[in-house]
Amino acid sequence: MAVSPYRVTPARIGNSSGLRLPAAFYRDHPQFAGAAGHVEVLDHSTLLLRLEPEEQRQGEAEEDSLMLGLFLDFLSRQALTTDLGPVLYTEAMAADDDELLAGVTVDAAGELSRA
Repeated sequence: MAVSPYRVTPARIGNSSGLRLPAAFYRDHPQFAGAAGHVEVLDHSTLLLRLEPEEQRQGEAEEDSLMLGLFLDFLSRQALTTDLGPVLYTEAMAADDDELLAGVTVDAAGELSRA
């Protein structure tokens, strides 16, 4: 495998700092898109980055994962920014939800219907 150097640039990622890899890296090595990994300091100017590629999730599973992540981020922000903090889900709330959803079914296409 030929060694191809890629220039990295510093990047601000939320409250953290990171290194941005160029798009050419991902074009040449698509197996690393979305991969997590570990970094090891070898000396004062050398890092070793080990990426652990994951198999790409297909279609709806990837979309569901993204939507769930966005929803959980939203809930976390709401819970942290409201004066009351998180609201506990009570048995009374669960009973109300059960009553509301009684007779509702979801078909294979994700369509809701009431029996």
